[in-house]
Amino acid sequence: MSDLKRGLSEAVGAAFADLGLPAELARVTASDRPDLADFQSNGALAAAKRVGKNPREIATAVAGRLGADSRLAAVEVAGPGFINMKVTDGALSARATEIAADPRLGAEPVAVPRRVLIDYAGPNVAKPMHVGHLRSSIIGESLKRLYRFRGDTVLGDAHFGDWGYQMGLLIGAVTDERPAIGAVVEAANAAGVPPADISAFEAVSLADLDRLYPEAAARGKADTDYRDRARKITAALQAKQAGYYALWERFRDVTRVALERDFHALGVDFDLWKGESDVEDLIDPMVAELDAKGLLIDDQGARIIRVAREGDKRELPPLLVVSSEGSAMYGTTDLATILDRKQSFDPERVIYCVDQRQADHFEIVFRAAYLAGYAQEGQLEHVGFGTMNGADGKPFKTREGGVLKLGDMIEMTREKARERLHEVGLGESLPPAEFEAIAGKVAVAALKFADLQNFRGTSYVFDLDRFTSFEGKTGPYLLYQAVRVKSLLRRAADEGVAAGPVAVIKPAERDLVLTLDAFNSALVEAYDRCAPNAVAEHAYRLSQAFSKFYAACPILSAEPAVRASRLTLAATALAQLEQALDVLGIGVPERM
Repeated sequence: MSDLKRGLSEAVGAAFADLGLPAELARVTASDRPDLADFQSNGALAAAKRVGKNPREIATAVAGRLGADSRLAAVEVAGPGFINMKVTDGALSARATEIAADPRLGAEPVAVPRRVLIDYAGPNVAKPMHVGHLRSSIIGESLKRLYRFRGDTVLGDAHFGDWGYQMGLLIGAVTDERPAIGAVVEAANAAGVPPADISAFEAVSLADLDRLYPEAAARGKADTDYRDRARKITAALQAKQAGYYALWERFRDVTRVALERDFHALGVDFDLWKGESDVEDLIDPMVAELDAKGLLIDDQGARIIRVAREGDKRELPPLLVVSSEGSAMYGTTDLATILDRKQSFDPERVIYCVDQRQADHFEIVFRAAYLAGYAQEGQLEHVGFGTMNGADGKPFKTREGGVLKLGDMIEMTREKARERLHEVGLGESLPPAEFEAIAGKVAVAALKFADLQNFRGTSYVFDLDRFTSFEGKTGPYLLYQAVRVKSLLRRAADEGVAAGPVAVIKPAERDLVLTLDAFNSALVEAYDRCAPNAVAEHAYRLSQAFSKFYAACPILSAEPAVRASRLTLAATALAQLEQALDVLGIGVPERM
């Protein structure tokens, strides 16, 4: 079963081939003028350039060959050689019937499934997530769902930052501020065994770590001795020195609780909860292997891999593998993580969903991995994204100018969702638990759709009032449309009327079926470009098409055969809309 666009592309391609023209030029797209046609092909213009013929002449010949296609009510040539095609009502009825009966709602799986690993979120141990983690979490979760829905075997990995220089800074800051903790740590280090009593560690909260880290980071930049000490602590931690390691475990555990809370509130989950520390045992043998392959170069006490290539338009610095203090660096653990993934999962594609400002870092790491033989060229892909900005066009901050914590943003959006629901009269009519559940879904829909409707590479402005509106191109609007269909279907069930065979007659029915037919194309585009906005756009267009259908085509009051047909269209539109929203990571309530 193929969508109409692809089927017509094949038919136009066959007509091109009959004329001795390249079939690949015969691509069919949705019409730019839906008032004139459903689909169009502009391939005659490109073909004319290749063979030196008049494009309208070619288009007329192709149109003549399409005249016998039973799916087409009309084929016309317009302008310099555009081929316009209008589909018959019967073909649309048949296609709607196929989609309604298909468990995948018209979506085709990939021809050759792959093993895909998606690295997203990237929270840091000992620091609460902030709004900068929002886009990575939302986009990465959607890509995971998209690839999985299309048939790939997909693992999502949170990939914690838990083993680098920031850990040395924090251990030093905590032991300086809390002498009792420092004493326990030093005693354990001296004895070479974990501390028997870690009750003093339990006083360290995530709020403490969040407060201390900026102070320690600033001091590390200004004070060379302080920075060197933090680096030495980092190296000792990575050697699993007992006291440092035990305190680090407290940092990790107290952070994990907050991370799981915030991720759960966003509807984000992971198959793997690995951190940089999980590859620590791979680093020494990896460094030895890199050395044996002649890739490591000594440089001022450090060890590096040069990744620059002839023809580079800009100079890329080398990958710093071992610092002059002997510790593994951020890029080292990234390289070891690539090796770990190869050994444990052997993915055919690894996608890193990380801020596009990290593009150079990933290019350096990927090139080192290719040199080492840990991945094939092109197997690793950085899927970058822009920033979420405030009204001033700069990355979003709190009113006080600080970085907004992700948990605070989620609660702020949920509170706005509560206000919106009260505005439409739902606050008093629902049990408190159900109201809170609906408010949570409205908030997640507002945040996720506001992000995913944009191509990931662009930045956008955070506007909570607009994002939470039940009107316009918003997540809550999509939920409202889905809930409206659910209400309609419940009324139909209460009245004892059922769905039946589809017979497309009215223009609004045609538009709805053509939109349903476009689902697979939207999924393919999103998949090929790692761009969930194509699915978000489809969900919005489907909601609009259903709204017009609902207004123009009475359903429950129609005569029985028409009513049955329209109920099938309504139920199919709901199912496909819910599936599209699920790919975006957005759940739909039963009522609002």
